[in-house]
Amino acid sequence: MISIKKMIAEAIVARVLEIKNDAELDALTVSAMLEYPPDAKMGDLALPCFKLSKILRSSPVKIAETVAEGFSVPCVAKAEAVNGYFNIFLDGEYLASKVIAEAREKGAKYGAPDLGEGKTVVLDYSSPNVAKPFHIGHLGTTVIGHSLKMLHEFAGYKCVGINYLGDWGTQFGKLITAYRKWGNKEEVEQRGIDALVELYVRVNNAISGNEEQGIPADPALADEARAEFHKMEEGDEENIALWKWFVEISLAEYQKTYAQLGIEFDSYKGESFYTDKMPAEVQKLRDKGLLKIDDGASIVDLEEYGMPPCLILKRDGSTLYPTRDIAAAVYRKNTYNFDKAIYVTSAGQSLHFAQWFKVVELMGYDWADKLVHVPYGTVSINGAKLATRTGNVILLRDLFATAIEKVAGIMDEKNPNLANKEKIAEQIGVGAVVFYYLSNNRIRDINFVMEDALSFDGNTGPYVQYTYARTCSVLEKGGEYDRSAALCVTTPEETELAKTLLRFEENVVDAIDTYEPSVITRYILDVAGAFNRFYHNCSILGAENEQIKNTRLALTEAAKTVLGNAFGLICLTKTEKV
Repeated sequence: MISIKKMIAEAIVARVLEIKNDAELDALTVSAMLEYPPDAKMGDLALPCFKLSKILRSSPVKIAETVAEGFSVPCVAKAEAVNGYFNIFLDGEYLASKVIAEAREKGAKYGAPDLGEGKTVVLDYSSPNVAKPFHIGHLGTTVIGHSLKMLHEFAGYKCVGINYLGDWGTQFGKLITAYRKWGNKEEVEQRGIDALVELYVRVNNAISGNEEQGIPADPALADEARAEFHKMEEGDEENIALWKWFVEISLAEYQKTYAQLGIEFDSYKGESFYTDKMPAEVQKLRDKGLLKIDDGASIVDLEEYGMPPCLILKRDGSTLYPTRDIAAAVYRKNTYNFDKAIYVTSAGQSLHFAQWFKVVELMGYDWADKLVHVPYGTVSINGAKLATRTGNVILLRDLFATAIEKVAGIMDEKNPNLANKEKIAEQIGVGAVVFYYLSNNRIRDINFVMEDALSFDGNTGPYVQYTYARTCSVLEKGGEYDRSAALCVTTPEETELAKTLLRFEENVVDAIDTYEPSVITRYILDVAGAFNRFYHNCSILGAENEQIKNTRLALTEAAKTVLGNAFGLICLTKTEKV
């Protein structure tokens, strides 16, 4: 639709210049003014002419009437002026021929904007804390981050996906303390991350106390844990060996989840990697006179910018998250020379990112404005908040398993003889969870309801995956057809489907500009809705004649291409059979 809007905009500008030959107006500006009317009776596109009143020094009504008079563009079937709006009705056969030809020609690249050639984007996402399991709270950073990576790759950017593992910090002192007191190698090897989580919860309960379980607080354990982490920082061989083991166990568990989601990373460099890179950045802060001592800690004062101070070093000289993040950003710029660095974390960390972004700017790094924080809201199940520290978590693997089991039960009823049922149930079950999450604007808090996510009716993952399978089934039954035959569009549903398919590229651009994957999920629902109305109201295989049948099969094939391409942008698997 971008090229069609451009064509129409150029024609509008030409008419405007006939009215006022010195008007300062270009096609790009007019194209951005074009709107999609809320009612099809108002046209497929509309220009609110009040936006031109100041330029042309004329009333919207007069402008609309003047532009409409004799307006002619190949893609436009009819144009009319109504109450200051210039309403445009597009030609169905033109739309169909355009989308069918482009979808065939470009295939997997149909809808891909040419935005990122020669540019590199670094994306920091997922990044779980080692020795803690994936729970539903990790879903946001993982699927939003990967969707943004896929969107940028689709648009031609070179993308570097970084899993910035939380593999350093005092929590490892706690875990080492707990392992030495209560753990054993055989159990950890057998039960993996579950055993580590139990040890972590146990040591936290022991330090803070747990009245319900009758556990008295033991603050001395906290000192012991800090001492064990300090030994790690000093390079103690035994503690480093234990730490590496914990990381290895955790990664093995995480890879299972990533495999289900179809996610791969280019780098797993975690916080520990930057331990030896922080001193240089701290020294740079000193040299620039940015560091101040406040109650023994080293800070950067950000009061002038409306923010609390950014803590760089604790009183004992140990580093904090901002120190590591600054060192990591400098390393990534030097290594990848990024044009944009995207960080996908919860909205609760927005101040943290605003602070250290500002510190990077104050340090004189001219790429500070290339750092982008993409926040998202919290997620709960039936309103229950999650916390690893207390053991109150809904594990992502359990959520996926429940979804897969429920989908398998539905499939047993609907299609008991389906081949590869287990694999398809996994694709739909996992896809249902992902689609449900990404259907929401990322900044909104989400209360996850499994029954809603798994419905085959309504705006869900199973519904759109079933629609994709329907396109595959129609094409399989239709067999080979004459792709060179002239098209014949006879119904509003065909025109509406073609128009919807042509909007793919501008939705991709919008999703990238706003860092918002839900733009794509909403668009997928639009395509599914348009295709299903077309499917139910227009006989495809039993069409009145061969020309109409060929047209409808070609539109079905284009719908399959668009749905498949869009699925790839949100971690959704293409399901040919359901």
